[in-house]
Amino acid sequence: MLITQHQDYNSIGLLAEVSRTITNEEDINKVLRLVLFIMSENMNMLRGMITILNRDTGEIVINESFGLTEKEKERGRYQIGEGVIGHVVKTGKAVIVPSIIDEPLFLDRTRSRSKAKKENLCFICIPIKAGSEIIGTLSADRQLEPATHNERKDGEERKDILQHYVDQLSIIASMISQAVRLKQLAHEEKTKTPHETLNPETASLLPGHRPEEHDDEPVSSAERPANIIGNTKPMIALYKMIDKIAKTNATTLVLGESGVGKELVASAIHFKSRRADNPFIKFNCAALPESIVESELFGHEKGAFTGALATRHGRFELANNGTIFLDEIGELSLSVQAKLLRIIQEKEFERVGGSKTIKVDVRIIAATNRNLEELIRSGHFREDLYYRLNIFPITVPPLRERKTDILLLADYFVEKYNASNHKGIRRISTTSIDMLMRYHWPGNVRELQNCIERAVILSEDNVIHGYHLPPTLQTAESSGTPYTGSLQQKLDAIEKEMIMEALKRTQGNMSRAALQLGLSDRIMGLRIKKFDIDYRKFRP
Repeated sequence: MLITQHQDYNSIGLLAEVSRTITNEEDINKVLRLVLFIMSENMNMLRGMITILNRDTGEIVINESFGLTEKEKERGRYQIGEGVIGHVVKTGKAVIVPSIIDEPLFLDRTRSRSKAKKENLCFICIPIKAGSEIIGTLSADRQLEPATHNERKDGEERKDILQHYVDQLSIIASMISQAVRLKQLAHEEKTKTPHETLNPETASLLPGHRPEEHDDEPVSSAERPANIIGNTKPMIALYKMIDKIAKTNATTLVLGESGVGKELVASAIHFKSRRADNPFIKFNCAALPESIVESELFGHEKGAFTGALATRHGRFELANNGTIFLDEIGELSLSVQAKLLRIIQEKEFERVGGSKTIKVDVRIIAATNRNLEELIRSGHFREDLYYRLNIFPITVPPLRERKTDILLLADYFVEKYNASNHKGIRRISTTSIDMLMRYHWPGNVRELQNCIERAVILSEDNVIHGYHLPPTLQTAESSGTPYTGSLQQKLDAIEKEMIMEALKRTQGNMSRAALQLGLSDRIMGLRIKKFDIDYRKFRP
């Protein structure tokens, strides 16, 4: 393929910018407009359109566009099977028109290209899918370079360039599919009742929706999932995201630091969804050797390898009609990533050692505490898989951003470990509470849980005291050892502690720790040597 490294780099930048827009912007109309604008900036796109299908009327209309006037946009209406756009909706397959002047299917219903130079003007139209259902299209047109005397070379180059754009548009179409689905619901509702507002169920799906004063019933805040504890603003925002995501079948990527409770979020999404009565299968991608992971996920046939004494169903088969949770997705090998990409796109796979294609209907929820964009740049994670997984990202806040939840969690864990250890802890001392609230919790909820379990076991008077907590939480005041020494000694102690905490957060990565502390790699190396810190012990 004649695609340069520069174009590949631009592609990653384009998709990363689209991903950030979808994640950070709540207004669906603005999301789709911004996506088209980003495409125009990065793909030299002359015009772009997002159409949606009204399933009640069978009409396909332009919902958002770039490079079209309002009148041109209004003229862009098609029936299923009509023109290039109608054909894409009918077949569910992308269409590439290398030159619109030579394509009878290209209707130019908007009449936006009547004055354009139609020679070498190409048009690409991609289906937007929600599961297996076609809900609309994403299309763009672009001027190609005029042909030279070497027609064969020109043809090959054009084919490669057009395929490159098809790949980009296909990933973007997957990323915006959920937003288009919500727009489809809103459009169909308006078509049914043009003089009325959306019904509450449809309106509640729209991120920009705010209840009006004349709404029949006040809209309460999102219900807290039974398996998650927390009342802070970041957690309430998380609950709202869980409610929105649970109503859909969208592939979801749960992000957050180690120990924040990503598995609990995945479980909450499943049990609030329409799949709640079906299997919820969990799999840790980092827990097993690479040679076993493929067999565990996809199953194997009898005799596929030494020790395969019988046919075995994999986790995806076990999760059919339900949900599979793939924790530590960043640890999968590239070969398994390719198979996973196929399941997301085609809903099918073969067992190890088998040739029979198996169809499954599985919702995928993946989680990671690693930076997948960094893994893409280093060649350890597939870019196309990342953007298929990143359709609906959800970030779980770290414990240090929800400090007022610490005591709620601590009380819960005290009750839990009272019961399991036959203890009778009645309270947490004021000193202990102060220590819990001051600590920065790099290990998040999991670290807090371990601290409380330790304290419950150590306590002998049914009270958790400061000295029952781990040394990492101890302060000079709580331990009765106030600091004495010169200012420089104290500054050195603080500096050493900050460097060690940065290494904890980055799992021993000196460059990232230096970046967090605002130091150069050279200065970081000198400080590590000065304080005799072994950065390797912070690595997993």
